[in-house]
Amino acid sequence: MKSRAGKVGAILARPFHRDGAPTRLHPTSLWREAGKVATIYGGPWWAKAVQAWKRYAVPVLATISTLGFVVICAAVLLWILGASFGWQEAKVAALLAVMLMLIAIGFIVGKSMYAVKLDLARTRVAVGDNAIGSIAVTNTSPHTVLPAALELPVGQATALFHLPRMKPEQVHEDLFTIPTTRRAVITVGPVRSVRADPLALLRRQVLWTEPTDLYVHPRTTSIDGPAAGFLKDLEGLTTKDITSSDIAFHALRDYVPGDDRRHIHWKTTARTGKLMVRQFEETRRSHMAVALSVNTDEYEHDDDFELAISASASLGRQAIKENRELSVITQRGPVRCETGRNLLDDMTRLTGHTRRGTSVDLARTLSDTVPNASVVFFVVGSKVTPAQLRSAAASVPPGVRAFAIRCFTGAQSARANIADLTVLTLGDLSDLALVLRKAVS
Repeated sequence: MKSRAGKVGAILARPFHRDGAPTRLHPTSLWREAGKVATIYGGPWWAKAVQAWKRYAVPVLATISTLGFVVICAAVLLWILGASFGWQEAKVAALLAVMLMLIAIGFIVGKSMYAVKLDLARTRVAVGDNAIGSIAVTNTSPHTVLPAALELPVGQATALFHLPRMKPEQVHEDLFTIPTTRRAVITVGPVRSVRADPLALLRRQVLWTEPTDLYVHPRTTSIDGPAAGFLKDLEGLTTKDITSSDIAFHALRDYVPGDDRRHIHWKTTARTGKLMVRQFEETRRSHMAVALSVNTDEYEHDDDFELAISASASLGRQAIKENRELSVITQRGPVRCETGRNLLDDMTRLTGHTRRGTSVDLARTLSDTVPNASVVFFVVGSKVTPAQLRSAAASVPPGVRAFAIRCFTGAQSARANIADLTVLTLGDLSDLALVLRKAVS
């Protein structure tokens, strides 16, 4: 067993040498290592002292503001100067500072007894829709409580609510509206009551609720009419592969032992005198794949990236509405598509990145991840070149219909062909159904 001195030496040597090379010691690490040394020499009493410090001293110090620390330090310094040099003025100033702190303590002492309920009417809204919520506060104490303030953190901002003087069991309710101008996940709460003195020397906070996440989903558009009919393919897409059991009839052939007798064509058999069975063209189950590029270098503006996310979410919602198989992938990985809520939640969390792979890399990943897709959509930015689109189309397996949607805010909707790839230009989300109709015209 190592001696106590050996343990201390190992602790002190650890921060300064790593793999034989000296390193600089961070102040936080220094306190941590010093605490370990004190624990070794101090024993159990040190652990009890640290626990008591965290339990009693830290909450008290947390109520003191920066100005409060300045006043405390000034009071101590002025008292030392007054006692050392006999300056009565310095002692008087120190006493005034102490009186200010004592008055501030009177503003924050006392126990608050509230029942606070934070209620968001909807935790999921679309961009542009106002999120409405309410805060209901009930005085659960047997005495009347003085006016107080409530703070509600909303993302990076903080909303302030003033509570009036409340009698026992009295309920006070406030309504609030959260503007939703951008796609985001906004943390609302926790609601906290605040007690502070007029000079803001001391500030005491009590948390009353848990934080709630508000999802601001991307805007989507409904795809109806011919565009929806284009996307809907209940029987799948036929291929050139021949099978003995499917839907699309192809031809007749001679019976081979082992063939399913249900596919024997009896009329032809009676006419030719030998068993003939039906052959079918193999069909592929309808499976739509959406590859959304999150490489911001491929987009002209941030609005183009938001347009791409909205277009992908619209295509995904339409596929889920029609109970079709759906796969959505980005350079960051796959997006959940089990339900429309999961899809929009993951779309809300998406962020752009400049060091991710290009659309060509994404197309190669798509061909490996979703090999059985029947329709593929590449949703990209306006900076993707025709050569890159041609390379992306080359990764699509034969027999799979592929489309590329170039998102460029303000552009006119248009259609072009690059080899077997149909390239659609989208300038506004409301034009998505029109753009898809152009794809089949």
